[in-house]
Amino acid sequence: MASIGDNIRMARKQKGITQKVLGEMIGVSNTYLSDIEIGRTNPSIKTLKKIADGLEISYIELLKDTE
Repeated sequence: MASIGDNIRMARKQKGITQKVLGEMIGVSNTYLSDIEIGRTNPSIKTLKKIADGLEISYIELLKDTE
């Protein structure tokens, strides 16, 4: 099973977007995005929705097959 962070990383890389660019798009630091992607922290629902909007996907996609 994947984590939310794994799904975010995969979607971000598929779009060819860096953590820095995604962070700037949604108003969070690239350090925070890194922490989410490596599983150090979990995003709030509000942040998860912002990330999904920035990646132009449904936030449900980021929750698929997660632990």
